Amino acid sequence: MKKYSPLILLMILLTIPFQSCEDDLDVALNENQSEIDILNNPASAIKLANGVYSKNLEYDMNAFSWIGITSITSDDADKGSTPGDTGSDKNKLDALDFVSSSTSFTDVWKARYQGIGRANRALYYIQQLDLDPVFKNRLIGEIKFLRALWYFDLVRCFGGVPIVTTVIDVNDFESVNNIVYVRKSKQETYAQIELDLADAIEKLPLKSQYSQEDKGRATKGSAQALLAKAYLYQEKWQQSYDMAGEVINSGEYALLADYAQVWRQVGENKSESIFEVQATLTNGIQDYTNVQGPRGVPDMGWGFNTPSLSLTNSYEAGDLRKAATIMFIPSVLWDGIVAPTTLNNPRYNYKAYQSAVAEDWDGNRGMTAKNLRVLKYSDILLIRAEAGFHIGNTGEALSRINEIRHRAGLADAPDVTLQSIWKERRWEMAMEHDRWFDLVRTGQAQTAMAADGKTFVVGKHEVFPIPQEQITASGGRLTQNNGYN
Repeated sequence: MKKYSPLILLMILLTIPFQSCEDDLDVALNENQSEIDILNNPASAIKLANGVYSKNLEYDMNAFSWIGITSITSDDADKGSTPGDTGSDKNKLDALDFVSSSTSFTDVWKARYQGIGRANRALYYIQQLDLDPVFKNRLIGEIKFLRALWYFDLVRCFGGVPIVTTVIDVNDFESVNNIVYVRKSKQETYAQIELDLADAIEKLPLKSQYSQEDKGRATKGSAQALLAKAYLYQEKWQQSYDMAGEVINSGEYALLADYAQVWRQVGENKSESIFEVQATLTNGIQDYTNVQGPRGVPDMGWGFNTPSLSLTNSYEAGDLRKAATIMFIPSVLWDGIVAPTTLNNPRYNYKAYQSAVAEDWDGNRGMTAKNLRVLKYSDILLIRAEAGFHIGNTGEALSRINEIRHRAGLADAPDVTLQSIWKERRWEMAMEHDRWFDLVRTGQAQTAMAADGKTFVVGKHEVFPIPQEQITASGGRLTQNNGYN
């Protein structure tokens, strides 16, 4: 096997199973540099941090597979495309026919561990650099936020997972077998998420304290928002309520006046944005919009992940979020483009639409300059409401729900129930990769799936199967989730 210096190995993507040294390496820096060169060059730190962020742009992280397991599985969306186009395994995801060999689960698992590997290696080097302490701590906080975000995805998808927080030598078989290939409990995984986010909160600046050139980086509010959400999933109601309150009371965020603009270019990094994946024409999120673009004539995409009738029919009359979320065919779109009857499906995801005439566009559908919203202020208002309801603060819950309803063009709700909060969450967050997880964590999945003509198996479908190739590579050390082969 070829030998590479530690520097050349600097940005190898850590994956499970590990890639061999003969595989393509993602090396961000000059391969002729020595390790001491890097450690003595503070400018390297920002390159290392940016290399961690850039994983979010890759196809296997936030595109087809993530869309499939977070949205197509749910009652908010159908497979779409054409009846004969399975999308590799998206037909099985739509039918809740989960199998451990599915490409989507493999992609989601590997992409996040690759990101975690980048984070671990970047932290290893940055902690050794001679940097301004405030700047150094900020970069460490940013990277720990990203690592926590990816572990949050993993624990929601698979339950307890291996926790890798250090650089592992691929030739250290003992560490590989005892750390990389050993699942921790769900509780231990959340504990690691909380640990990373607590440190990030201490180290990160507020959104307003960043310069314009650093917009889009993780902030104190990003870490607080993700921690509030992680507490919510663990039913730590008081902690979730308090942490959401930190975000709200910071004065850093506010709802945009027009819900329809939240997912358009005009709304990027504005007051409602807590964390977005930053995309440009030359460095976009690979195929995120293309996967969901209208299919047919004219051809604007692959046509997957179409809003369901269940979602369409669920809105209250007059809810402005319906028309902002669902692209109805035929119609004239917000930018004046005509979406005719020659398109294959009657509905498409409007939030994923990238305008070729009113937004940055160079004709490359596979690499558009559309940011992906990961955490937004309305999500925090909903978290505050739900956690508040559970601790008996129904007044606060109702106030936050009505704040959201006002923006949606709806009248005040006279009172609040847990079910009404969940409904508002569905409408506010529709097609934003939360619905499946919300159904599972709130115990609504079996009933909601049955109403949508699907069978949710209690005791099995709360988590997805561990990818079979990972179990095989581990020699059986990784254990499979209940009910899967």
